[in-house]
Amino acid sequence: MNMTEILLYDYFRSSASYRVRIVLNLKGIAYTAVPTSLLDGENKAAEYVARNPQGFVPMLRIDGHDLTQSLAIIDYLDAQYPEPPMFSTDPAARAKTLAQALLIAADIHPLNNLRVLRYLKDEYGQDQDAVDRWYRHWITEGFTALEAAAPDDGLFGGERPNLADVCLVPQMANARRFNASLEPYPRLLRIDAVLGEIPAFAAAHPDAVMEV
Repeated sequence: MNMTEILLYDYFRSSASYRVRIVLNLKGIAYTAVPTSLLDGENKAAEYVARNPQGFVPMLRIDGHDLTQSLAIIDYLDAQYPEPPMFSTDPAARAKTLAQALLIAADIHPLNNLRVLRYLKDEYGQDQDAVDRWYRHWITEGFTALEAAAPDDGLFGGERPNLADVCLVPQMANARRFNASLEPYPRLLRIDAVLGEIPAFAAAHPDAVMEV
């Protein structure tokens, strides 16, 4: 493998992968996608798990490293490719952004990812309707808090996207896929609409990735 080539092991519907695609696009970093199907279990192949013991996506092969966990990958990219920054240099503003991002990445997303939904079905015998209600419950709880923290105008990052914006868009896409009501969140809807017009976000959308 060319050591200068950047490889993103990616699943098009993975919101964690979606975050990393957005940041790579925002920073203008050329990369090659390596589709890794969660449905087909490609993430559990022995060769993949040897490099990524959790067997999750995304994994970014860059600078001779196999980086995992989307926020850790984004932190690395922000350090190596500072423009545009995903955080403010002000410590309090940085902490606020990280808290908003983690509200999604640590509080909503882990409860609603594929392995949890499968466990509800396989181990607890829940049908699809019950699983969908579970999904929407955690969306509602998380988005209610995030809506209260969202700005009245502009993005979470002000005039340009930050990490909270990057985490928001994939979670909004997932909410729509599971028919969660978004009417109670006008600020989040406004921010999501603005971000959807930015080419770096649009090109990272699962529908756009599928077309490649």
